[in-house]
Amino acid sequence: MTGYPLEHGAAAPGSGTIVLLHGGTVASWSWQPQVERLPERHILTPDLPGFGSRSGEEWLSLDRTADDVAEIIRSHARGGRAHVVGLSLGGLVALRLMARHPDLIRSCLISGAPLAGIHGAARFLNTLQLRLWDKAWYWKAQAKAFGLPEDAVDLFVDHGLGIRADNAARVFADVNRGGCPESLGDYRGPFLAVAGGKESSLVRRSFPELQRRLPQTLTWIAPGMHHVWSIEDAALFTQMIVGWVDKATVPEPG
Repeated sequence: MTGYPLEHGAAAPGSGTIVLLHGGTVASWSWQPQVERLPERHILTPDLPGFGSRSGEEWLSLDRTADDVAEIIRSHARGGRAHVVGLSLGGLVALRLMARHPDLIRSCLISGAPLAGIHGAARFLNTLQLRLWDKAWYWKAQAKAFGLPEDAVDLFVDHGLGIRADNAARVFADVNRGGCPESLGDYRGPFLAVAGGKESSLVRRSFPELQRRLPQTLTWIAPGMHHVWSIEDAALFTQMIVGWVDKATVPEPG
């Protein structure tokens, strides 16, 4: 798949870089709605290994991917530090980044990250998905389940079919395992954990453990939103990013 640009707003004023880390069934292109709404911000949208322009690479682990993102921040972020936003798989990567490279992060926001792991029937469904990985109808069904708008479905399906099944299996293994990194407490900056109101309760079950490990943790439930709500309600997701990055505040209810 053609690579989506890594850097946006190179000439934008200000010093704070925002890094957007995508989920496990999309790639950097999924952040286009946020990039369009933030023309005055310096933004980095990397493809994680195994996705988008890097679909030929192997997914090795959450830790190795976090190290990969750390190098991107050091090389491209203003001042070598950034505000990090991670969705789903990107949220899990962001946590590993917090644990392994806390000095690189100005603030962190994660949404839809099942830190408690995936077990039972949900884990069985993850395994079952691998048998359907090369079926276009499966990806269309996923788009519907995620609440994606019609104009995003074709790109979602096309990208999904381009993800290698062996990489997907390794990603699922990491996501199923879950868990907070042991050194998470080394991060001292602002931290927000979010769950969509209509996504699996597995996400919000992670909140107590996060608050135990990081007393500064704030949580928020995005009303009426599914898992990939950065596309489902791009305006609200962008509003959340701006409020968090600029003032460390959460959107008002309603």
